[in-house]
Amino acid sequence: MATLAVMTSGGDAPGMNAAVRAITRLGMVHGHRILGIRNGYHGLLNADICPLDARAVGGVIGHGGTMLGTARCAAFETIEGVVRGREVVRRHGIDAVFVIGGNGSQAGAFGLSQQDVRVIGVASTIDNDLPGSEPSIGVATALDVAVEAIDRLRTTARALRRAFIVEVMGRHSGYLALVAGIAGGAEWLMLPEEPSSADAMVMHLNELHERNRTHAIVVVAEGAYWNADRLEGYLRDRSDGSEFEIRVTKLGHVQRGGAPGAFDRMLATSLGAGAIEAFEDGSSGVLVGVLDGKVTRSPLESVVGRTKPFPSHLHAMARLLAR
Repeated sequence: MATLAVMTSGGDAPGMNAAVRAITRLGMVHGHRILGIRNGYHGLLNADICPLDARAVGGVIGHGGTMLGTARCAAFETIEGVVRGREVVRRHGIDAVFVIGGNGSQAGAFGLSQQDVRVIGVASTIDNDLPGSEPSIGVATALDVAVEAIDRLRTTARALRRAFIVEVMGRHSGYLALVAGIAGGAEWLMLPEEPSSADAMVMHLNELHERNRTHAIVVVAEGAYWNADRLEGYLRDRSDGSEFEIRVTKLGHVQRGGAPGAFDRMLATSLGAGAIEAFEDGSSGVLVGVLDGKVTRSPLESVVGRTKPFPSHLHAMARLLAR
């Protein structure tokens, strides 16, 4: 019997609980003892550890957030912090740590693996920018929330002959804005990876207005240079602004919250199962994700410090569709 510990780290994502549940239940099927590390790496450094069993994870598959909690931990970005984490793992007799999270979380996992701790990562981030999985846990639900909001705002925009600027999450990644914009039929996108100008946006909206378009939707990523605040200030200060009356809506953390959809529940369960299989096969220092429709393992060293290539072809398609 091995002692396995599971944690959720970084930003929460819908489906994290389903992954914790799968790791716990399938780990128990193999006869292992399961522990939960509360509040991510912060909890690891403080040995905030609790036992998990089938009852503890009962009913959580449909819950949003994370039952284990999560927190940012600057201390774990240092070698001293990682060494402290290793000592906590050894003191509690933990044979392997399962880390459910995105880029920063897997960087921490790689750090532990460099200290001879057996670590298996599980891809989870709504930004969908983590190499080694397409998609990651939480992306589908976050997109569903964003697209539903865009659909609702379009109804109001059409009724009142307005344009809405809708800001979605994505400090460094425009994936959510890009895909939600395409799926929501947006007339303009503002993305960190491929910037466009506020002048060009206004010109496009005015051209639509001249062609008797009654409304428009602009989707922006929070990390774009022209985010919602900058655009709002620009339009307020510009005397010859848009022909449309413009309103701003920031979706913010609403995209993280709520129950995960069926896709994310299945994805998280499959990746949790894949993580246990990786442990049983003797793997360590790997990220479990989905590539080409199959559960796969990627070396953490090939993941850490990297992001997926931006899908420029989708942005080009979005521009054509908005003409």
